[in-house]
Amino acid sequence: MKKALLTFLLTISCTYFSTAQEEVDSLAVFFQQIENSMQYQTGKIEFKNENADIDIPKGYKFLDGEQTQYVLTDLWGNIRDTTVLGSILPEKLGVTSENSWMFVISYHNIGYVKDDDANDIDYDELLEELQKDFESENVEREKLGYEKAHLVGWASKPYYDNTAKVLHWAKEIKFDDSETNTLNYDLRVLGRKGMFNLSAVSGINQLDEVKKSIPLITKSVTYKEGSRYSDFDSGTDNVAAWTIGGLVAGKLLAKTGFFAILAKFGKVIIVGLLGLLGALRKFIFGSKEQEVTKEESIVSTDNSDPKETEN
Repeated sequence: MKKALLTFLLTISCTYFSTAQEEVDSLAVFFQQIENSMQYQTGKIEFKNENADIDIPKGYKFLDGEQTQYVLTDLWGNIRDTTVLGSILPEKLGVTSENSWMFVISYHNIGYVKDDDANDIDYDELLEELQKDFESENVEREKLGYEKAHLVGWASKPYYDNTAKVLHWAKEIKFDDSETNTLNYDLRVLGRKGMFNLSAVSGINQLDEVKKSIPLITKSVTYKEGSRYSDFDSGTDNVAAWTIGGLVAGKLLAKTGFFAILAKFGKVIIVGLLGLLGALRKFIFGSKEQEVTKEESIVSTDNSDPKETEN
């Protein structure tokens, strides 16, 4: 009787596992189709309107604006930002990898940013202001159907390289719908008439990996003659309405939609599917191991000594 019951249970389990395995395979195919559709580029990428080039460093790859928008909005669940020009990703990672991350590239023609205040900013005080701003902006995020975001703190304090004219800092952000915090590592490469924004969006556990890439990424951006920071002409050029401290605060820019909070592990589609994929795999293989243990246990009981059973 026990052996018959075991056979029945194993038949039902195998049928269920077969269906679950099909789901796993379908998800894997779906992810691969997305990855195959990405048209990655390497080498020098020219931005004619900005009179600049970005020479993609060795070990990285470039994705154009349209496909980056697709990844950020449709796959990762971010608010659409039409200023995005492209992105830089590690060469060995795809957009559907659970540990994927990217530098999102945009350019803003805001004028010449004066850096006189770079050494006078109290970034601890600024952090407190930003945390309050995050909470007040959550009302609008909820209206748009997005999860609340909370600024945990600096993942890396703001630093301005006066020689290279590059400002960078990192924020650790908590989204209500995610167990893993998001890292936003921001770079601002200043030029004569504006600045390139390169914002790394990743998991907070990838901070060290992102930090290691900063020197390569900042050096990859090159303004052509006439558009460099040193080419500024006080007699003819526009001066930006904010300085270094204003760029970190981002208050004025946020009103026009610039510098939107980017979510990595707040992904709406991919992370959810990856979680399902992992759960299915764990359930399939974990449950199979449990069934084997159960089978061994039942078989052992059936083969037990009758005298022991009587006792």
